[in-house]
Amino acid sequence: MASKLGGDGLIGELCNGFNLLKDSEKRVITFNSLKKNSTLFGLQNLTDDDLRSMMREGDFDSDWVLNQMEFTA
Repeated sequence: MASKLGGDGLIGELCNGFNLLKDSEKRVITFNSLKKNSTLFGLQNLTDDDLRSMMREGDFDSDWVLNQMEFTA
């Protein structure tokens, strides 16, 4: 995908994904916003444990949310 989009295109697409998944008030991805919006990506069959695992994987600062830098890393 990166070769098709180029570096800037890939980052742009990741940022678009972040914007779709984030909590509009908190401006970060929370567990609840991920659960609510994951169906946009066809992930409706993931369990709560799967979603929590995804959050833990990207949560580098252990604040239980994903900011844009963590999401795109």
